[in-house]
Amino acid sequence: MGNSEIRRIDREIGKIQKKLEAVQRGEWWPLTSRERLAMTRAMAGGARSVHQGRSAGHAEDRMDSIGTAVETRLNAELTALYGERQRLITEQARAKAAKKSSRWW
Repeated sequence: MGNSEIRRIDREIGKIQKKLEAVQRGEWWPLTSRERLAMTRAMAGGARSVHQGRSAGHAEDRMDSIGTAVETRLNAELTALYGERQRLITEQARAKAAKKSSRWW
């Protein structure tokens, strides 16, 4: 059970890392539907501002804020997965040590 669970978590960690790298490059595919909607609204607001002859600074700030929130979410997921992986490794080591110590008696 232990090794297969650790491998599964390692695969999930790899997926989340790829998503995080994509977000840092400015790609949208890792975003949730709400995050995409917010990003699209910010972009549309910026286009409207530019069309009206104003600066799109607020819209750019909003898009940066959304990107930062996505990075924070993905980092939190990574932290949780690393914690779970460590818990499984510790549990497996304890079970192995208990099995080994029970052989002596």
